[in-house]
Amino acid sequence: MNLENNMKKILCLLLSTMLLLSLGACAKSSATKAESSDTVLSDTRGTTQSDEKVLVAYFSASGNTQEVAKEIASVTGGDLFEIKPVQTYTSSDLDWNDKNSRVSREHDDKSLRDIELAETTPDNWADYKIVYIGYPIWWGGAAWPVNNFIKSNDFTSKTIVPFCTSSSSGIGSSVNELKKLNSTGSWKDGKRFPSNVPVNEIEKWIKTLNFG
Repeated sequence: MNLENNMKKILCLLLSTMLLLSLGACAKSSATKAESSDTVLSDTRGTTQSDEKVLVAYFSASGNTQEVAKEIASVTGGDLFEIKPVQTYTSSDLDWNDKNSRVSREHDDKSLRDIELAETTPDNWADYKIVYIGYPIWWGGAAWPVNNFIKSNDFTSKTIVPFCTSSSSGIGSSVNELKKLNSTGSWKDGKRFPSNVPVNEIEKWIKTLNFG
């Protein structure tokens, strides 16, 4: 009887030891996975944010460019700056089908495209090293309210990253036309986005710029 009891005790001890060892191995495995996951998250964040100070400047007529600009600022940790005309564009101003609308008249008469801005230079301009510039495409080119922002600022030692929005038109020659307005700075190739672009598409593009 005593022998049987002793065997039971030994068996219980063995089972308990095996259970403890199994739990310890699981805990170690979970900790390793968690550590690995944290590393991946850290690496992902580092690929989209730059050590340089970032500005996202944009002109938006209907709100599409503004939405993309906000996403770029969120992904890069940059500051937003709206390029805002003193005389804002109303919905009737933006009626492309009306030959007498503001944009139609400005398109037909280049002298009307010298758009006065409420503010041309952001605070702490000298601190920014990467400047994203966003605009909608008008008649195959950059919307002209961005012109005075580009002409009014010195981009020396800054990298300029153009982006645009349109329903169907590509970025075309808009970047080259903007370059002609200001020879300072280092210009990147531009990127065109449709409305309601997924955030992950913006992130992928920013990663290709290799600012990390």
